[in-house]
Amino acid sequence: MAESAPTNSGLKLAGKVAIVTGGAGGIGETTARVFADHGARMVVLADIQDELGQQIATSIGADKCIYVHCDVADEDQVRNLVQSTVNVYGQIDIMFSNAGILSPSEPTILDLDMTKLGRLFAVNAYGMAVCVKHAARAMVEKKVRGSIVCTASVSASYGGTGDTDYIMSKHAVLGLMRAASIQLGGYGIRVNSVSPNGLATPMTCERLGSEEKVQEAYEKCAWLKGLVLTTKHVADAVLFLASNDSEFISGHDLLVDGSYIVT
Repeated sequence: MAESAPTNSGLKLAGKVAIVTGGAGGIGETTARVFADHGARMVVLADIQDELGQQIATSIGADKCIYVHCDVADEDQVRNLVQSTVNVYGQIDIMFSNAGILSPSEPTILDLDMTKLGRLFAVNAYGMAVCVKHAARAMVEKKVRGSIVCTASVSASYGGTGDTDYIMSKHAVLGLMRAASIQLGGYGIRVNSVSPNGLATPMTCERLGSEEKVQEAYEKCAWLKGLVLTTKHVADAVLFLASNDSEFISGHDLLVDGSYIVT
């Protein structure tokens, strides 16, 4: 099976081609920057926020990052994203399937709006599945021992008093990751997920308030004190799962939660 050419640079992703969905902010943006800093040959940034996505790609550098419009809820767009990446760069080594959304409210099962549930699942579950599917197909076709990382959440490991739709969708991500890791293992493809605790991102701040307010609220959701969870902490965890540092780790959900789930 093909792998990117070895390097003595010490950079964890030297020569790799990576796709990052939901890359126009938050965890996706930071991870794209970390990938580029660690020598990725090209980071393909995918999102539906075109102006912001293009600005981020430009700031990373045209020789390291490009922006492609892609709505992960549309399988044709995901297929085109993956195929265009292969056509230009020869293969895909890493898929960071990160795109996800929150509901504007925090529904309980008693007031769950099924139309809104469908829209959320179209991104968080269906969109995640098509990204894994088409990245895996490209890796199998090119005989690449690739790494697929999905963004789950601590919400995938417990229930809650609200956010029923979001909690359901993130449980689905863990099921997808675990099934895919078994089914793709024979091809040398690793599939893992990262589950961050609550943190301040443009998405959470839009719903909950200022960055300071969000950080204060989420600081209570971790036993590890003395620091605040940031997108860089999550991006570093994704880097570990994407790189050869974790070359025999597959089917694993890496919690970045400050021991929250322990209790």
